[in-house]
Amino acid sequence: MQLTLTPIEARVLGALIEKEITTPEYYPLSLNALTNACNQKSNRHPAMQLEESAIRKALNHLEYQSLVRSVSSTDSRVSKFEHRLQDVFNFYRPEIAILCELLLRGPQTPGELRTHASRMHVFEDLESVHSALSRLEKRDPPLVTVLPRQPGTKEARCAHLLGDTPPVVPSAPAHAITARDNNAVHPPSNERVEALAAEVADLRSQIADLQAQFASFRKQFE
Repeated sequence: MQLTLTPIEARVLGALIEKEITTPEYYPLSLNALTNACNQKSNRHPAMQLEESAIRKALNHLEYQSLVRSVSSTDSRVSKFEHRLQDVFNFYRPEIAILCELLLRGPQTPGELRTHASRMHVFEDLESVHSALSRLEKRDPPLVTVLPRQPGTKEARCAHLLGDTPPVVPSAPAHAITARDNNAVHPPSNERVEALAAEVADLRSQIADLQAQFASFRKQFE
């Protein structure tokens, strides 16, 4: 099944996958909760400020592709939404965690994916990340691809292939170029220290995410 998602549709689908795994007690999501999930600043790249009308349009197209459905319950008059990616692809948890991160943050290295996806699935080592990426790449049609490695970087980035345009290699940030030029004088930081720093940053993002979710949940009772 070949999917062609716009950036907004990819954000909506990624947000639904993430919330199902990380906050199942609040899932499925109402339109308001889904809008907040798409617009949150943590665990998102790029940051977006989407209106509910744009979210609803994306939901309609995702529903047409059998990727999302609306559900109703007897204790709520508000329609809620859930994804159907598992029904379509029958993923293992490592695969859906990786794909979710690529939908929410764009192209990433295997090391970044291991850190960022840890809130949805704990990868014991980089080999397990590569294994999940390999399975996604071998799907017919492929769901992920490895992008050309940027000059001055050690690892190539991976991207999902669910978009309506081919993925591109993100431009190298200025600090990366500076670091590359100074490598001869200042050796690269210890990989373990870098991994811990990434984990701390991710934990801070998760805390900010939980605070935003709690604020949104509290507003429902005000």
